[in-house]
Amino acid sequence: MSSALELPRFVLVIGGGQAGLAAGYWLKQQNIPFLIVETSARIGDSWRQRYASLSLFTTRAFSALPGMALEGDADGYAGRDEFAAYLEAYAHQFALPLKLATSVERLRAGLDGSFLADLSDGGTVAATHVIVATGGFQVPLKPSIARGFGAQVVQLTPESFGAGESLPDGPVLVVGDGASGRDLAVLASTTHPVMLATGKPRKLVPERVLGKSIWWWLRTLGLMRAPTASFIGQALRRRDPFPDRDRGLASLARRGVELRPRLTGANGDTALFADGAHRKVASVVWAVGYRDHTDWIEIPDAVDEHRRFRHSEGASPVPGLSYVGRPWQRNRASALIMGVGEDARRVVEAIKREVAGVASVRQLPRPSEWKPRPASSPPR
Repeated sequence: MSSALELPRFVLVIGGGQAGLAAGYWLKQQNIPFLIVETSARIGDSWRQRYASLSLFTTRAFSALPGMALEGDADGYAGRDEFAAYLEAYAHQFALPLKLATSVERLRAGLDGSFLADLSDGGTVAATHVIVATGGFQVPLKPSIARGFGAQVVQLTPESFGAGESLPDGPVLVVGDGASGRDLAVLASTTHPVMLATGKPRKLVPERVLGKSIWWWLRTLGLMRAPTASFIGQALRRRDPFPDRDRGLASLARRGVELRPRLTGANGDTALFADGAHRKVASVVWAVGYRDHTDWIEIPDAVDEHRRFRHSEGASPVPGLSYVGRPWQRNRASALIMGVGEDARRVVEAIKREVAGVASVRQLPRPSEWKPRPASSPPR
């Protein structure tokens, strides 16, 4: 049993990735007491755990959080470990209050509109406001087709791929031709025969236009700020373009990657494709997207009937509950480093507007009135 309880904080930020750190920066600027709770033992570990060749979508010039530049070639792309180190340095630079190696197992309603967060260490944090900053890339998806592969086929995701050290000898099938799937196909092709199962047509845009980064153009033309529900926002969401960076299908084919149509089935060690062809595989890498992990939220109206977070531009229908870092939270930039700072600023400003009124009428119980949750309580 935990011997002491975390003192109630005014704002609890759940998640210490870029979204949570950006929220922490703005909370500190507004002198609002807060605590960031992060599952990993180190800030940046959520990046370090992904595949080795991962780099940011956006150039360094467009990949900094508020208040601190990302050093290096402004037109280059920061790699996985570089950006993880940047996040760690960012938290240190602004002395953000952190509780590491701790997860929120349950978020529930407290007294008088407050929130109670039960932690993995047996303690409980109370707060009048909560910012969920767990990101949009939480649980890698494995479609039902995956069950058709036999035990002899190794199945991986972008999080478990690493540098490809877990790949057995034999053909690799990468399923999903988004940016991550194409990166993984290139990485695996240096040591294995690789097939890439494609899906919907992808729009790749050039890295530079008239000497300027494509991100400069998208931002200057206002496309990154187009609201999610607008005509432009909806068009961008449907097409989901990303920079080419030598990842076009023709480039992949030149690297020896065998391009296949959509995967339609699996039987033992055999993959079946939409054109009727079938291929033997030794391993499969699923790069088909992510789903949210929301089982820990036990607050009515916080999630919908499909257990998805409910919000409008980061504001939950539950008073005091907000989100930062959701894909398309306000626009295309919301899921990128270049947009998370602005989204966090807006969320914190909304909290700031509530502070004066809330602080006078919503009082958290005194620390002596709180009791720690038994450590033996099973995780949810």
